[in-house]
Amino acid sequence: MTAGASSPPEFWLYGYGSLIWKPPPHYDTRIPGYVSGYVRRFWQVRFSPIQDHRGTPEDPGRVVTLIERSYWEQLTDHHDTAPDRVWGVAYRIIPEKVAEVKEYLDIREINGYSIHYAPFQPADGSTPIRTLVYIGTPDNDQFVGPQDPQKLAEHIFRSQGPSGLNKDYLLNLEIALNELAPDSGDEHISDLANRVRKLERSGQDLAKVLNPPPKSHDFKQSASIEEAEEIEKGTP
Repeated sequence: MTAGASSPPEFWLYGYGSLIWKPPPHYDTRIPGYVSGYVRRFWQVRFSPIQDHRGTPEDPGRVVTLIERSYWEQLTDHHDTAPDRVWGVAYRIIPEKVAEVKEYLDIREINGYSIHYAPFQPADGSTPIRTLVYIGTPDNDQFVGPQDPQKLAEHIFRSQGPSGLNKDYLLNLEIALNELAPDSGDEHISDLANRVRKLERSGQDLAKVLNPPPKSHDFKQSASIEEAEEIEKGTP
């Protein structure tokens, strides 16, 4: 770097779903914290022509997205309360790898999600960070909107695809959120997880083939995009 040249701005990514326990490649810092002004809901279909994720083209799975609280407050939601803070994690990407990681994320989050920026408040109370976040907004064709919680839990319970069982996504998310901070849980997520566990205990057909309950997460940092893609394929 020549004298007087400024350093490139830091690139931070905010994860509120699977990115909490499936980190992107090439990060050097992971910080728990939250954003405000949003509500997290399992209201996004997860399907694309090249990636069926946790469902099939005929019966796509469900994943989380963020909804602006002002918009959510106008809806009729069976889960009629939501925490003021949407907990997740922020990752700082190594400067020379930012372009590579952005390309990887555009593929991973393709179809239904768009790029936004949100101020992220670290859990330790330090200065807020400007973070990039992928959100499935209500105007995208994979946004399904409010759903009956029991029907949604049943759909998640029975859905599976190339990326695994939809219920594993839900249960892993519940665990990952609860590990961030004493008050980092999400009632919407916990209620759906409890309903799915009840379905498992009821002995319905899929309960015979479900994987063991997920354990606490040991984060492994991938050294390359290829390794990150293998982690994405092989981890519930």
